[in-house]
Amino acid sequence: MFTIGLIINPVAGLGGRVALKGSDGVGTVEQALALGAIPRAEARTEVALRKLLPLKGQIRFLSWRDDMGGALLKRMGFVNHLLGNSDHKQTSPEDTEAAVVAMEQAGVDLILFAGGDGTARNICNRVSDAQPVLGIPSGVKIHSGVYAVTPSAAGQVVAMLIRGELVGLREQDVRDIDESAFREGRVRAKHYGDLLVPEEGRYVQQVKQAGREVEALVVQDIADYFRDEIMEDDVLYLVGPGSTTQGVMDVLGLENTLLGVDLICNATLIASDMSEQSILEHIKDKPVKLLVTAIGGQGHLFGRGNQQLSPDVIRMVGRENILVLATKTKIRELDGRPLLLDTGDTELDQALCGTMTVLTGYNDRILYPVTTL
Repeated sequence: MFTIGLIINPVAGLGGRVALKGSDGVGTVEQALALGAIPRAEARTEVALRKLLPLKGQIRFLSWRDDMGGALLKRMGFVNHLLGNSDHKQTSPEDTEAAVVAMEQAGVDLILFAGGDGTARNICNRVSDAQPVLGIPSGVKIHSGVYAVTPSAAGQVVAMLIRGELVGLREQDVRDIDESAFREGRVRAKHYGDLLVPEEGRYVQQVKQAGREVEALVVQDIADYFRDEIMEDDVLYLVGPGSTTQGVMDVLGLENTLLGVDLICNATLIASDMSEQSILEHIKDKPVKLLVTAIGGQGHLFGRGNQQLSPDVIRMVGRENILVLATKTKIRELDGRPLLLDTGDTELDQALCGTMTVLTGYNDRILYPVTTL
């Protein structure tokens, strides 16, 4: 039997769609819930575990607390042993760390966890250097290299391990961002350690490139072309996070939320740092287009740091109204890998797959593949 320790952080990513930039910090979970946030980590874990259903007879799970994986495993019919529990209602980082220790002591082959960079840090605090782990991306911040590119991809990597296929192991960075600074538009990342991760190039994400000089002139060209040739009167434009889209706002002389979503119309700022609900209310029944860029190194177009651009928002905008902006250097960093989709909605991801036009300079475009795994 292949033994898997499953850990779900049930509040991971809770603040994404309500524009809180994460779920870390005292009171953030309560604030997110009060704003209408819906927990999604368990649902994303279920997507990964569906890939393992054909191998159910070969797997034994160990879990910690019903809301951290036990209930889901029971519902899906997997063999599971609950190692422990806690009395407090809300899960905590201490629960994650206690689960890691218990699972490693029990001799699991793999610790599979659902969360964000904060969860990866908790695991890194207590796990040994020799214990393989793999993350199911469920948080807002996914800068660490310990995550599969999508929940489905996580399931496929685990299935390969169970079938005995040749899958390498490699130490990958655990990185996290100070959420307090993040909410103020400042990226303050730190390396916290390394985890041993099953490596399969198609399915495990690359570490986000950081600390590199922005290609200011190319970004300026892209922004100038948008202003001169693309921007239409009386059309709403959602401007997603990123330094490339920030260049558009700079050219227009508008305030910008580097790590959030803004709305402009006729070169005027309409709303800043919007939540999913605010976006839906502003764009309903109006002509709208979306400016979005990919995360450097990873290539994620949706599902990393821009959860405000939810499936409902993307459907309302329409695939034909999505404008992808990226420098050719950012595209080359992908080394031929496609842009990735992880919206949390499998049908939408499939509908968005194919090729998209990417604006890479002044009147300079390329066709580039977009896919999900």
